Amino acid sequence: MLVLARKLNESIIIGDDIEVVVIDIKGDQVKLGISAPKRISVHRKEIYDEIQQENIAAMSSNLKPETLKNLSDFLSGGPKEDGASKDGPGTGEKGKS
Repeated sequence: MLVLARKLNESIIIGDDIEVVVIDIKGDQVKLGISAPKRISVHRKEIYDEIQQENIAAMSSNLKPETLKNLSDFLSGGPKEDGASKDGPGTGEKGKS
């Protein structure tokens, strides 16, 4: 691990396109500003760890993709398997005079 000392408003560069700046120092807390391209995700470590745990849990889930599609269709009022309109039988445009 590389360890660097920085003062207020000083920065470090990672690669060609990531800059980390010391924004504020109060007691034992240091505020950092991070400038990085949108393609680079930046998270606090504890949030990153939670995301990883959620991803692992999702991968080991017994939930089938078609179940999620059916739920999505249901919640959005999407396609029905019996072909009825989402408003129920007889309430669609067909049959109006």
